[in-house]
Amino acid sequence: MKQPKRYLITSALPYANGPKHLGHLAGAYLPADIYVRFLRAKKADVLYVCGSDEHGAAITIQAMKEKTTPREIVDKYHALLKSNMADLGISFDIYHRTSSQLHHDTAQEFFTALNNKGDLMKRETEQYYDAAAATFLADRYIIGTCPVCANENAYGDQCEKCGTSLSPEQLINPRSTLSGDAPIKKSTTHWYLPLDQHEEFLRKWILEDHQQDWRSTVLGQCKSWIDLGLQPRAVTRDLDWGVALPDDVPGGKGKVLYVWFDAPIGYISATKQWALDHQKDWKPYWYADDTKLVHFVGKDNIVFHCIIFPVMLKLHGNILPDNVPANEFMNLEGDKMSTSRGWSIEMEDYINDFVKKENGGDMMVDALRYYLTQIAPETKDSEFTWKGFQDAVNSELVAIFGNFVNRAFVLMHKLCKGKVPPLHASIIDEADRNLVAAMDQTREKIETLISAYRFREALYEVIDLARKGNKYMQDKQPWIVAKQTDESGNLTEAAQQQVDNCLHLCLQLTANLAIFINPFLPFAAKKMCSMMKVVDKMLEWENAGKPALLSAGYSLRAPELLFRKIEDTEVTEQIEKLKAKKQAMENINPAPENQLPSQPVEAPAKKPMIEFDDFAKLDLKVGTILSAEKVEKADKLLKLTVDLGVEQRTIVSGIALHFKPEDIVGKQVVIVANLAPRKMRGIESQGMVLMAEDATGKLHFINPDEVINPGSGVS
Repeated sequence: MKQPKRYLITSALPYANGPKHLGHLAGAYLPADIYVRFLRAKKADVLYVCGSDEHGAAITIQAMKEKTTPREIVDKYHALLKSNMADLGISFDIYHRTSSQLHHDTAQEFFTALNNKGDLMKRETEQYYDAAAATFLADRYIIGTCPVCANENAYGDQCEKCGTSLSPEQLINPRSTLSGDAPIKKSTTHWYLPLDQHEEFLRKWILEDHQQDWRSTVLGQCKSWIDLGLQPRAVTRDLDWGVALPDDVPGGKGKVLYVWFDAPIGYISATKQWALDHQKDWKPYWYADDTKLVHFVGKDNIVFHCIIFPVMLKLHGNILPDNVPANEFMNLEGDKMSTSRGWSIEMEDYINDFVKKENGGDMMVDALRYYLTQIAPETKDSEFTWKGFQDAVNSELVAIFGNFVNRAFVLMHKLCKGKVPPLHASIIDEADRNLVAAMDQTREKIETLISAYRFREALYEVIDLARKGNKYMQDKQPWIVAKQTDESGNLTEAAQQQVDNCLHLCLQLTANLAIFINPFLPFAAKKMCSMMKVVDKMLEWENAGKPALLSAGYSLRAPELLFRKIEDTEVTEQIEKLKAKKQAMENINPAPENQLPSQPVEAPAKKPMIEFDDFAKLDLKVGTILSAEKVEKADKLLKLTVDLGVEQRTIVSGIALHFKPEDIVGKQVVIVANLAPRKMRGIESQGMVLMAEDATGKLHFINPDEVINPGSGVS
């Protein structure tokens, strides 16, 4: 699209049925916040909306568990979620809620508009009914024995033990959670959205119009759904809790909107509420062609935001999303993150353990934001480990970024009387010019990467610039130059000029680092502004890359601690806490006797079907490993030198936990030779080694039965 006049950014509405974990934060909220903060720095007209999803069976189930009402549940967890997001620096313009009257009115109006135009269809079906409770049962109100793992308390939509998606018909011996009785089938009438009538539109809009700019995961999942054939999807349910159908809808009494239908309309009602609060017009954000709409979601929400909601928007006359940069899942310490199994780190727990219990808790917010961005599951599932968190903070935030800023300020106070020294043009050398050029080049890279939703790489560029600053300072050694004194013990003029130029550029680099890091670590950026005695306006993107942001002679404050190290005892404490929580959940919900006490049985996710032309794009070659060594401060990484016959490649591979370096030298492997290079821990990796993973998680080499010439193709 042409340059947008305004941006509307959304994050998936979290269910207000309990606390949310760090996987949720990394998937839909932190990346959106980074993007929004970047747009604000560019002075764009941007609105960031979200809110609690407060309807659906999950809410009423939680109310039954806590022996209270759905209203009390949503009030409780809405407040918790809103507080948690604010504590972790997620800067919504509005955090609304779908239980509000404005949302109910908006959702009803949306339904009525589609229904009156004939875009919905009525259909009579048979659904499970609890005769004793005299009510139809949502999937979550039906439990039974899972046909996959024999868990006797699997829900009608999913087994919490093994993660398998189910339907009530698949359960063995289903029973109602309300009465405990076996449900019966009974006829009921519902309204449906006929998705099958919109396949042609979706195929063109998604698979043609967005073939180049949407993530492959998103395109693949959408293509799979469309190719399998879309089916009409119910938009109403027989429930007491939810958005009731308008009173004038014949046959609508006692029915509510299905939560998947009403929840995304929450983006619209949130926009309306924001507009009311700020005396703005909400309509351009949902109707004007020069608005860029971007949905940030996890991969479990792709279908809703790329297929179902766009059909609803198209029928309603609204704009369609420009992009849906969905993230994969984040695992935890070698296992799938799951609150129900006790294997998760809740946002509330991190806040209590690291943010609220110490002074300077903001630095621990930024520490978390840094690590979650560094391991963001943008293109594949990633993994949070407490050791990885410690390494990222200690080895990068503290040792590289924080170290550079601190040294620049300490030396400025020691050697330049606490003021920004002048820049002496007559002695500017190549190293000085290279550092100035690096600031501008980093600005261009970060802008390009953030605009393409590649936040991991953008953050790497910020740290890499700080790394270059450290090297520049180390090469210049102003503390050594400062020892060059005359007979009176004063620093010589030549030496003072060298010190001035070095620290002048280091301080200008510090100002640029504050601008660059601001979308990612906003609290550190603000603290750096305070140290430099400048207003936050300096963080605007138009200042990025400029080498003269701080005036010569301007006095600066003493350095403050931007980040602190994570101690080994903290890592141990958190791991033990995690294990204890999991054990407590297992004691509450023990596994059935016929289920093995091992990892949950989980069928591997099927990847979307591809064409031969897709496969043909891969350049697979056989290579011989010439050398292997561990990557410093990276437990999982090995640096490999691989012979491909006509060339040798450096490949960084995450196999260090499975193989010793000395054991794999000489082995032949299959590699993807045409994978775009990527920097990992400062090393450019020029390919990918293909491995097989068995059910236990152990990796195995894929290699030829007999030795063949390096560089041989695989087809």
